[in-house]
Amino acid sequence: MTSPVKLIRADRASAKQGAMWDTLGQLALEVQPIDLGIGCPDFAASEALRQDFRDVVEDQDFTLHQYTKGFGHPRLCQALSALYSGLLGRARVDPETQIVITNGASEGLFVSLMGLVNPGDEVIIIEPFFDCYLPQIELAGGTAVCVPLRPGKSEHSSDWRLDEAELRAAFTCNTKVMIVNTPHNPTGKVFSRCELEMISSLCRQHNVIAISDEVYEWLTYDGVEHVRMASLPGMWERCITIGSAGKIFSVTGWKLGWMIAPAHLLNGPKLVHQNSGYICCTPTQEALARAFERETALLSKNSPNCYFLSLAREAEAKRDILVFLLREAGLKPIVPQGGYFVMADVRDIMNKIDVGGDPSEPKDFRFVKWLTKNRKLQAIPPSGFYSPKHQFIGENYIRLCFLKEDSTLSKAGEILRALGEELRD
Repeated sequence: MTSPVKLIRADRASAKQGAMWDTLGQLALEVQPIDLGIGCPDFAASEALRQDFRDVVEDQDFTLHQYTKGFGHPRLCQALSALYSGLLGRARVDPETQIVITNGASEGLFVSLMGLVNPGDEVIIIEPFFDCYLPQIELAGGTAVCVPLRPGKSEHSSDWRLDEAELRAAFTCNTKVMIVNTPHNPTGKVFSRCELEMISSLCRQHNVIAISDEVYEWLTYDGVEHVRMASLPGMWERCITIGSAGKIFSVTGWKLGWMIAPAHLLNGPKLVHQNSGYICCTPTQEALARAFERETALLSKNSPNCYFLSLAREAEAKRDILVFLLREAGLKPIVPQGGYFVMADVRDIMNKIDVGGDPSEPKDFRFVKWLTKNRKLQAIPPSGFYSPKHQFIGENYIRLCFLKEDSTLSKAGEILRALGEELRD
């Protein structure tokens, strides 16, 4: 008689995170709410990009439909080199040795951590953080050291700041990596040059590698400058820049990202990529290469038709719509400088509602579940972007995505306005 199969997951895959997102995903399937939770547009990609993809799919050149180079389709790597060499202050980013194409920015983060972090190494992350950071660090055997952004008194993302003394104290002899995300998800903060110079100074002082997650790089508002970490003095040699075509071109389902760094930093991550993701979709890479070539040419002329620039204008207008609707409903939005999320202080509403649920769960999570079930509007609870120690900072907020059709934003605004009026009566 054979023994039953042991359905036991590996220790490294223990479910320390994920239950919250599984619950919200299942709720969305059941309720079909107006969804401002998920971070992606609900409108079509540009006609030019869709035509690029159609052209590739219909092309009878067999090489466009078979394996390409494992570390990146040559035409796409060349296009990224042409765009980013100047932006990063390099004479030339080598497309063969200093760029690796990955299955989305998330894989770029994952293979960077797996290729750099040893058990016992510490990785500094800024709270709130993109929810993949913590489990990826743990999968690599590292220890996350969390330093929170402290909310200020104004309703503006720039007022969420690091305490320099607190950050300085987080660096130890075991610190291997610091992850910096700018523009920042979920607050929308764009770190200033002064703030990034302070961070880079600490990285140089302690011989720490920076992973700079810049997936929202083109989405900045009100004339705010996006400063690239690798462009700062002494940082190219110790920085991996992560980018995302999905975020740049509003095609998150294409799952195409990249790492840009000096060759010595990419050796480990390349080995992990080669033996896991191995390769990325060839036709997608070819279509994006053509798109980058076109948009880089338009950018060089500062053309308003450049998609990098036109999307930012469109997103800024949508940000302003959602901020207005939130204020109209009696909420207090944190006005973002970049990205496509708004965090809103919902205490005035949340404290008037019996949201039920398990009292041990964060109150923003319980409120978001209540909002989804009872008002058919889905948001994201920011407490999920914090370590347990600092979860309280995010519990008074919800995160909403504004890169949606104006009609979607209007429907969400109507729901929130009706809820606010109901609670005022």
